[in-house]
Amino acid sequence: MVVDTKRGMLRDILLQLPFLLWLVLLWMLLWHQFTPLSLVTGIVVAIFVTRVFRLPTVELVRRVNVWYSLVFLTLFLGAVVAGAVSVAVQVFDFRRQPGAAIVAVPMRYADDIVTTHVAVTASLIPGSLVVESDRDRRILYLHVIGVHSRADVDDFRAGVLRWERRIVRAVGSPAQYRALKADALRQAQGPKQVGKGAVR
Repeated sequence: MVVDTKRGMLRDILLQLPFLLWLVLLWMLLWHQFTPLSLVTGIVVAIFVTRVFRLPTVELVRRVNVWYSLVFLTLFLGAVVAGAVSVAVQVFDFRRQPGAAIVAVPMRYADDIVTTHVAVTASLIPGSLVVESDRDRRILYLHVIGVHSRADVDDFRAGVLRWERRIVRAVGSPAQYRALKADALRQAQGPKQVGKGAVR
């Protein structure tokens, strides 16, 4: 019994290790510091949060596509810089007030983990912040600045859905990745099928 208990604890630790590492990285990103001190404090905070606010063990998907992960990271860093520049321009543009809106974005492929990744990604890009997450309906609600029309809302929603697809390609489950590929294939075949029907 003791051996089984120890094995169970070790399994839980291994399953939660990626989550702990993610919490440490998130802590360092929030403080904008990549120093030994922020690393140590991040580890302390991650252990404190996971021990005090205990949640059921979530088995993370063991699928990581290195290429799509690198693509995601590169695009994310570019989006952070572009978002910072866009916010700065809006702040110093005294000719008009920067518009703002609460935008609902229904996730298409996401489970709890992917939804969390999308929420963190959207919140770290300047100009948007997640204010609520409807877990049952898989909808993220974000406060967005720089919105002046329905087209701006649609563009922002499409942008968040692109981040969802990038995250699914990088770390999504095999089922999510297959669903994404199937949808992409249907979209690619759609215009051709319409064209064939028109000829007939």
